[in-house]
Amino acid sequence: MTDLTIATNVAITYTMTNELIVVVGPTAIGKTALAIKLAKAFDTSIISADSRQFYKEMTIGTAVPSKDELQAVKHYCVQHISIQDNYSVRDFELESLSILKQLFQVKEKVILVGGSGLFLNAIIKGLDEMPEVNSNIRKALNERLDHDGLEPLAALLRELDVQITYQIDMSNPRRVIRALEVYLSTGRSLSTFKNQSKTPRPFKVKIIGLQADRNQIYQRIEDRVDIMMAQGLMKEAQDLYTFKHLNALQTVGYRELFDYFDGKETLEVALSKIKQNTRRFAKRQMTWFNNQMAVEWFDYRIPAKKILEKLN
Repeated sequence: MTDLTIATNVAITYTMTNELIVVVGPTAIGKTALAIKLAKAFDTSIISADSRQFYKEMTIGTAVPSKDELQAVKHYCVQHISIQDNYSVRDFELESLSILKQLFQVKEKVILVGGSGLFLNAIIKGLDEMPEVNSNIRKALNERLDHDGLEPLAALLRELDVQITYQIDMSNPRRVIRALEVYLSTGRSLSTFKNQSKTPRPFKVKIIGLQADRNQIYQRIEDRVDIMMAQGLMKEAQDLYTFKHLNALQTVGYRELFDYFDGKETLEVALSKIKQNTRRFAKRQMTWFNNQMAVEWFDYRIPAKKILEKLN
């Protein structure tokens, strides 16, 4: 999946001079551009922690870096798997840590960039040990999602495990199904498996973030959606329509267009919902970063050299 040999069973020594520089911020804020400038300055590579950009079939709707950007700096974990692959946060953690082990042998610093909080934390802090779940339960929940939609599953979760409903994104089918399958398999809330002690990472971590006021973020989102449509998002969604049941495609920008293709919405309403749901996603991202991470924030318009002065 990468041009580095994945060797999780090989002992490689880190030093505490190694530093992972993490670039976070809401969607459409300019993280990719900043990460590339930092990577060039430090002569290093970038690992993406944007879970929407992992899939090779999804390009426009996930704002994958352009060909020029990908050629400017070596990127890992960008379009490296298929939407039909089973690829969990744990898989990402193991793969990325293996990449880091090898990069840190030749690079003092490595850049990690993304807006997916859970995937970022998997590298920065490590994941909680989660229980095995009954595959039949998972299958049944996904079948019910396909047949009845999300709301009956969300209602069931509120009935069984109200505590977790305040901790996860209840509009995300994957999060709802995950919480349900854990509860139905173990009789315990997903929350009881969280916040366990973890082994400290053997490298330093510095987290920087780009931010703007709400109106600026929302305008950038509006502009990005319009650009995506001009670039061919409609055609991309049409090509992926037959795979709409897959978890990878339960994401903003695709599911709204799938509803349009199904005759559930007009195109105007679908586009409006893409923008609205992306704004909501950006708000959840900022809440996550502010509550879960020690971020040093910068205005999104600040020159990269000013941030580099802080990092050197």
